[in-house]
Amino acid sequence: MVKTPGVTEAPEITIAMPAYNERATIERAVQSVLDAELPSYELLVVDDGSTDGTQEILANGSWPAHVRVLQHERNRGKGEALRTAVREARGRYTTVLDADLEYRADDIPALIEPLRSGDARAVFGTRGFQSHSAYSFWYVVGNRGVALAANMIYNSWISDIMTGHKAIETELFRSLELRERGFAIEAEITARLLSRGVRIYEVPVIYRARSREEGKKLTALDGVRVIITLLRCRIS
Repeated sequence: MVKTPGVTEAPEITIAMPAYNERATIERAVQSVLDAELPSYELLVVDDGSTDGTQEILANGSWPAHVRVLQHERNRGKGEALRTAVREARGRYTTVLDADLEYRADDIPALIEPLRSGDARAVFGTRGFQSHSAYSFWYVVGNRGVALAANMIYNSWISDIMTGHKAIETELFRSLELRERGFAIEAEITARLLSRGVRIYEVPVIYRARSREEGKKLTALDGVRVIITLLRCRIS
């Protein structure tokens, strides 16, 4: 049963939902959280300077009290959107759920459970790329490649560093000194955790990659930025 936190009640979970030009999915993404069976939570939707009507949909929506909409006047990148959400988070744990419907809110309890039990301080939802859920051959190869690079650089074993479905203790999340603006924020989060000696717990999640026509934004250049970020964090 969904518990709606009151004005003074701190929720257990903060769900950070960065959104940029997601007019086609934003309402369904928010509703998917509202419909999910979750412990007490708040949803922070960060509109990152959208220009396609997303901002207006969020501003005019009749959202319950535990849904807060934060806005950037201009596009600053996913990394900055996540930092805004983490700064505002009131929950003990913060989980990331993109607004593009590639991940499911129903998987959040599985991410939170290892945190609650004390088995982990950071949990990644790993994607099992399959023919019906992968964007393309090179997309999967790129994800596997950057994961291999991270494991070699940090002497670790993580199957999916670029997953957009993560859950981390909020205070730990705030302390990571993140600075990446774009999609390389995912690699920076991983690198900072590994540099701290934090063991990352992995749980399988359901994933459906959207197509370029549906709004997929990642490019090969992002893969290069990811490798640079992993190396930068290793030496800094």
